[in-house]
Amino acid sequence: MANEQMKQVSRLLLVLNLCMYVIVLGIGSWAMNRAIDHGFIIGPDFSLPAHFSPIYFPMGNAATGFFVTFALIAGVVGVASAIVGLNHIRIWTTDSLPSAASTAAIAWTLTLLAMGFACKEIELSVRNARLRTMEAFLIILSATQLLYIAAIHGAS
Repeated sequence: MANEQMKQVSRLLLVLNLCMYVIVLGIGSWAMNRAIDHGFIIGPDFSLPAHFSPIYFPMGNAATGFFVTFALIAGVVGVASAIVGLNHIRIWTTDSLPSAASTAAIAWTLTLLAMGFACKEIELSVRNARLRTMEAFLIILSATQLLYIAAIHGAS
């Protein structure tokens, strides 16, 4: 009975995490596209600005480029982790647990890294509503992904 309840909790957390990782990917992709479209134009007649950064974003602050880059990486690995997790929940055997747990742990550590840059971006202030939304999602994901890892281990 308890095993079935943990399976339901795991399923709920997995679907929640999948939806949030997809939203992070959507906002991060928008930010990356905007940075590419509105970044520095460097050519033979142009010189580099004094404080040029290869990770320049026209919105946000100095941490935005690192935050968006690592958020996209965490999002992609998180979605891959959710796909492996869906397979584990479908099968629900001890044979499928190691792959689900290891990919979930990797996604969680990358999410924590992106959350660290989100905290730095919050500290530096100046950012738009979409970036604040992505920061909030990553902070929430750092907790829910850990709960998901605990849930799939608690059920085995």
